Amino acid sequence: MKKIVFLLAAFALFLSTVAQQTNPSNEQQTKKEKKPQKQQIGLGIKAGINFSNITNASQISAKSSTGFMVGAFFAPPSKGVLGYRTEFIFSRQGYDYSTNSTTGSVKLNYLLLPQLMTINISRFFEIDFGFQMAFLLSGKADSSQPSSGNPYGKMLDYYNKFQYGFAGGVQINPVRIFYIGARYNISLNSMYKDQSGGTGTPMPGFIPDASGIDIKNNVLQVYAGFKF
Repeated sequence: MKKIVFLLAAFALFLSTVAQQTNPSNEQQTKKEKKPQKQQIGLGIKAGINFSNITNASQISAKSSTGFMVGAFFAPPSKGVLGYRTEFIFSRQGYDYSTNSTTGSVKLNYLLLPQLMTINISRFFEIDFGFQMAFLLSGKADSSQPSSGNPYGKMLDYYNKFQYGFAGGVQINPVRIFYIGARYNISLNSMYKDQSGGTGTPMPGFIPDASGIDIKNNVLQVYAGFKF
């Protein structure tokens, strides 16, 4: 009987030793849990190429123009499916045009402020969509037809300084800090002001008449960046 009790006690001691070796103590687990984990703070930078054009401008045979974009964003870390992103982007966009006698281009510089919701499909892929505001900073129109002076006055007097619309796209995160993506921006309000009063006065960029026009910006952005 004493041998059996001794063997049982020895076996229990053996199991206790194995358990302690395979499972860390509560104190050890607490220390590991308290060890700080490095997390992203949600800031990042991005740069890329713009492929921009305008809608409802068949009278000048508007064509896509290539520009660039550069900016920064804040996206608070999210462990769930939904997230949020706000961005500040400098965007060079515009269009090329041609008429029977003239060809040229219009270049416009905007400050874009997208406010986006994100859907995190996985750690590597997300969908972005939301609302975007745009503020016109400067612009330039070039023409193959030389002219003396500027018959239009200040170019920016013909443009709406504020625009709004939708933005949506996808983003791929191949590694933790690097990402690539593509986004399409659609303006909802007109690019030009209605200033001609129906007189047929031409606009900068050779828009024949500003009366009742409804020309809008649309831009495809392809970009890459880093997040911290």
